[in-house]
Amino acid sequence: MSKTLRKQRRKPVPWLLILMGGILLIAAAAFIVNRSGDGGGTPIITVEQSVIDYGDVRFDTPMTFAIRVTNTGDGALRFEEQPYIEVVEGC
Repeated sequence: MSKTLRKQRRKPVPWLLILMGGILLIAAAAFIVNRSGDGGGTPIITVEQSVIDYGDVRFDTPMTFAIRVTNTGDGALRFEEQPYIEVVEGC
């Protein structure tokens, strides 16, 4: 065999495309991380009324009440599930 057939010609590595792809991946990751937009603060939930007492009520009597829930923290307050009320004492 001749020397020309033994040596295979190497294809040039597209370094510029690899570099641009890496920069694009880093930029996309930074965008996803910073996209929450809540400022990085801590949300603090505050309920205006912690006890609701209607006294003695007959069973199966519908009762309504209103409470005020506010965010006193410096971060965004988000509920991941539907809020619910739990009877802690006396039912």
